[in-house]
Order: sequence, then C-alpha cells, then structure tokens
Amino acid sequence: MSLFKRCLIMIVLGFLSIQVLSTEDKFHFDSAEKNALFLELTKELRCPKCQNQNIADSDAMIAVDLKRKVYELLQQDYDKEQVIAFMKKRYGDFVYYQPPVNPMTIWLWLLPVLFIFIALVGIIISRKRQAPEISQEQLDKAQAILEREQ
Repeated sequence: MSLFKRCLIMIVLGFLSIQVLSTEDKFHFDSAEKNALFLELTKELRCPKCQNQNIADSDAMIAVDLKRKVYELLQQDYDKEQVIAFMKKRYGDFVYYQPPVNPMTIWLWLLPVLFIFIALVGIIISRKRQAPEISQEQLDKAQAILEREQ
C-alpha cells in the first residue's frame, strides 16, 4: 500500500474519531455517588419519544435534554426520589419504568396474571375433555394380542 493511501486512511479515521468524541456528552460530578446516581436514573427513566428505551441509550433530542435536566437537578442536590417526582410531574408516569399501582396502571399488573390463569384453565379443561374412553371391545382385543405374544 502506498504512503499516500495510508495517510488518506489515517486522515479519514481521524475525522471519524473526532466526530464520535464531539457527539458524546460528558457529565462531570463532584462525587462518585452522584455519578452512580446519574447513571442509575438515566437507566430508569424512559425516553418519551423512543417509548421502549431509556434515556441513557437513546439518541433522541428529548433524551439528551432529559439527561441534561437530570444532571442539573443532581447538581442542585436533588435526591433520586425528587428527580423522579420532577420527571413524573413534567412527563407523566410513563417516563418512569416502574409505574405506580393505581386505577390507571392496575391492568399493567393484572393482565399478565389473568392471562396465565385463563391459559392454565383452558389447558386443564381441554385435557379433561380429551380423556380417552376405551371400550370393552378394545380392551378384549388388547388382551388377545398380549396373550398371543406370550
């Protein structure tokens, strides 16, 4: 490979690495506890746009804004519950991966249990219906076959 091609490859790779570094948000905290709390909160808060992704993993603009807001709140010495309460007040219960049990979310908790119960009842009922009924004639034939083999 010629020297020109090597230099061109190195320049392209250099530009790509600069782009990656420029898009990465860096949040610096005074203590390791706040940093750990920030990471925990960004994994527990849901991105309102992505709907099934936490804000730590999302690249959506609103997720970036939420991460910045979490950072700001932690810099103002908010604790975990206060940050979650702030986000719930602003975006609703949907933003938190562990929704509270209330009349609106009770179905999230009960439907899986209800589905399993109905499935088990259906399996039991279908098994009882399929109980084989063997007639006396079939029993006599089976007995005759057994006696011939002996």
